[in-house]
Amino acid sequence: MNKFDSRYLEMAEIWAQNSYCKRRKVGALLVKDNMIISDGYNGTPSGFENVCEENGVTKPYVLHAEANAISKVAKSGNNSAGATLYVTASPCIECSKLIIQSGIKRVVYRDEYRLTDGVDLLKRAGIEVEKVD
Repeated sequence: MNKFDSRYLEMAEIWAQNSYCKRRKVGALLVKDNMIISDGYNGTPSGFENVCEENGVTKPYVLHAEANAISKVAKSGNNSAGATLYVTASPCIECSKLIIQSGIKRVVYRDEYRLTDGVDLLKRAGIEVEKVD
């Protein structure tokens, strides 16, 4: 753990509050060379209504915070190769595939998701994964 890990996680938690989702608010920050290069929170795609759930069930097209941060940096002039992803909840399997493909080398998270297959996949890919309380 480096000295900025807890601070970046705190910032990701603040960013999570931008989410319109009711069941769970998740925030993510992408950091490269000690600079925040992207951010994201869970929610619907751009141009859609800001309602994540219907009858208590998350809509299938809601994007996770990690996916939003990765797609946002892809639209910028930067890239995520070698970056660290700070996220308030451990990544799911789908986000873990995106993390691997985007060249992120380290993932730091706070809350454990009920399924560990995402974290297991990251470790299998040689990505450094760290849970911070």
